[in-house]
Amino acid sequence: MSGARRPQRTSLLLQLDNRVGALEAALAPFSRLGLNLTQIESRPTRGEHFDIYVDCEGAPADPRIQQLLTELEAIASSILVLDQREVAWFPRESHELDQLVDETLNAGTELESDHPGFQDASYRARRDELAAIAYAHRTGEEIPRIEYSAAEHATWRAVWEQLAPLQARYGCEEYLRARRHLMRECAFGPDAIPQLADVSAAISRRTGFRMRPVPGLLGGREFLAGLAFRVFFCTQYIRHPSVPLYTPEPDVCHELLGHAPMFADPSFADLSQEIGLASLGASDAEIERLARCYWFSVEFGLVSSATDDAARRDGDDSTLKAYGAGLLSSPGELLHACEERNARVLPWVPETAAVQDYPITEFQPIYFAAGSLLEAKEAMAAFCRNLPRPFYARYNAQTDRIWVDRSLRRAPRAEALPAA
Repeated sequence: MSGARRPQRTSLLLQLDNRVGALEAALAPFSRLGLNLTQIESRPTRGEHFDIYVDCEGAPADPRIQQLLTELEAIASSILVLDQREVAWFPRESHELDQLVDETLNAGTELESDHPGFQDASYRARRDELAAIAYAHRTGEEIPRIEYSAAEHATWRAVWEQLAPLQARYGCEEYLRARRHLMRECAFGPDAIPQLADVSAAISRRTGFRMRPVPGLLGGREFLAGLAFRVFFCTQYIRHPSVPLYTPEPDVCHELLGHAPMFADPSFADLSQEIGLASLGASDAEIERLARCYWFSVEFGLVSSATDDAARRDGDDSTLKAYGAGLLSSPGELLHACEERNARVLPWVPETAAVQDYPITEFQPIYFAAGSLLEAKEAMAAFCRNLPRPFYARYNAQTDRIWVDRSLRRAPRAEALPAA
């Protein structure tokens, strides 16, 4: 009836031993204590354990709930009272991605003193102009088209000419196939910088991934959140012409020559979204682990036909191919990883990559190689399933929203939760 108060509820996440009768034993106390179950859902199996999400009537302070928790302690490996936990803020609807760009506008837009363009007033003014265009963009609007200068097109052409033969030799087949697709669909070629709007449309038709212009480098939490929506935050400025084969930051060459073709591949797109979904509401510690997995896969991932882990680890296989954008957009890094073999190549194990340190301003000393992109995606999905998350999230492409499996409270946007 109108005005009736909804009964208070308690939500629990129980970890149970993966054995016969475990679920029955865990549910028995609810019936015995007269607690009405309103929802029960299983979570993915995690080795010797599995999780169930249970929603029941009764406030956490209810004596019956307290007795329930006491009895469950003897049954479950772990118990998490979900309604008592606040999660880090994350976007639930696509228009909230604009907030991530708004609040990180200065991250990566100010040039450091060692940047090739720091002393170039014209270059700095151009960067400010493009940053303003990206800042004004809003989700749902057409991506703004940039009128690039002849000098900017010349820089693009110089990078393309150096990269193209190396990509043909060391790029994975999925990359080369997707690059050919872009060349057919959206004037993706050596003569001129492609328009982000055209590249985004061509990719979206294949995998649903979209590009979103940003003024500069975003923080790890913000950047990964976009991937959950199948959105890639992408810069539109180009590196300084004095050093066309070097950039201390992501630019349009890195984004379009490295990242863009791979987002047209279904396995790579799904791998990227797995990382993004796992980042939503995660602790700072888990964001760091996911960011490292992103670095060693999306940025510097390799595939190898070696079937023996020891051979792959020792770099003996002669068919290393790149799918990471940091490799595919850098002639020097491609040669370093795939031809000169001056680095260690480890089997792709996300649990190992998640704790591996890496340098930012020099060639990588360690890479990870999967047997295939599908293998890389499946390993990442398994890793994400095993993260200690208080909720599970899925992206609904029809509504462009994130669905979560329970009611929750998001912390205010400016607050960050402590590391778990």
